[in-house]
Amino acid sequence: MSKAIVEIPRRGDYLEQALAVARRVDAGETVPEADYHLGFANAAQLFRELTPARLALLDALKGLGPVSIAALAKHLGRNYSNVHTDTAKLLDLELVEKNAEGLVWVPWEEIQIRVSMAPVRTSIGQPAPSPAPQVPDQFGDRTHAEPQP
Repeated sequence: MSKAIVEIPRRGDYLEQALAVARRVDAGETVPEADYHLGFANAAQLFRELTPARLALLDALKGLGPVSIAALAKHLGRNYSNVHTDTAKLLDLELVEKNAEGLVWVPWEEIQIRVSMAPVRTSIGQPAPSPAPQVPDQFGDRTHAEPQP
């Protein structure tokens, strides 16, 4: 299989890619096997779903090959229930698959995680102003700091 690309796409990226493939098909070209793209709205969402524990699980599973969740938990030195929960999430995200024997494995030759923190541009092409720094107020909520004289 090809690679999985986990990313924060810009608006219109997937449409542009689909149109490029359609043009190649219309021109009679052979189209290679497509990569799997998993998109998130922002970095916070991406890292909420792909926690350090889940990334370590993916890395271990990539090296181990098809294995039971119990064997994976033992290899990682983690609680079975937590590994089961993390594996279920990775199955939902299609980064992991389960074979007919119930063993889990990573079907991708490569997994790439792409996070771009490019500055937001205004309508005239200038960088957007940076937001004011936030500080906790008396209730622990985040509020914009007032500039100090």
